[in-house]
Amino acid sequence: MNIRRILEKLIKGEISINDAEKKIKLHAIEEIGELVKYDLGRELRRNIPEIVYAEYKNVKVLEDLIHRVVDKSGRVILSRLQDEHFNLIERLKDKFDVKLSRVGRIAVIRRKGFKVDLTGGVVGLVTAGTADIPLAEEAKLIIEEMGCRVVEIHDVGIASIFRVIEAVKRLVEADVDVCIVIAGMEGALPSVIASLLDVPVIGLPSSKGYGAGGGGLSALLSMLQSCATGLVVVNIDNSVGAAVAASLIANRAAKFRGGGCS
Repeated sequence: MNIRRILEKLIKGEISINDAEKKIKLHAIEEIGELVKYDLGRELRRNIPEIVYAEYKNVKVLEDLIHRVVDKSGRVILSRLQDEHFNLIERLKDKFDVKLSRVGRIAVIRRKGFKVDLTGGVVGLVTAGTADIPLAEEAKLIIEEMGCRVVEIHDVGIASIFRVIEAVKRLVEADVDVCIVIAGMEGALPSVIASLLDVPVIGLPSSKGYGAGGGGLSALLSMLQSCATGLVVVNIDNSVGAAVAASLIANRAAKFRGGGCS
């Protein structure tokens, strides 16, 4: 719950001053053993839920972390889950509300009954090819957890340029506030879409490319060298960074057009 939502509840008399004070106080950095430190005040300061990079964490450490963070904050997002983590996530479904994408290797663990406030922000999410869908799945879950609606369009590579035009029409009709465009290979799609939209576009290079500029390098360099204004670029496969940035933009736009919380 962010500070604005806490103050709204206070004004409406839904919580007491003491309750509001408790919720607003920033928690100190928590430690789990000597291995993990996490920042419980992040969501209050920045409206960003705690996102844990799970890839190199063993199952026991991850389980302890989930219980501690959910107990204090109400939810936690786990990114880059490994095969050995999935059994743990399944076991937790009895105790917590769980959203899991095996394709995106990401999960949200929430306290039972935890509610995500919808902001009115709208984020476009476009992939050049089906190989980019795992990054899109990771981004989508984070964007939705930050209260935005996602408009997904897949397999829009520039090899068939008419598909790009149709995708742009859908994005305009949906009145998106910002758009994430994921591409590997030559990474041209974000530039094309940025040249046709009047909102910020975030280019997300995918490591699915191969050959001389494989591993996403060609896509990254192409996006960085783009002539299309209004295009910004995150690092290769950094779907978390793209999702958070897009959500912050969309939520800010929604706030000033009166999207509010629902």
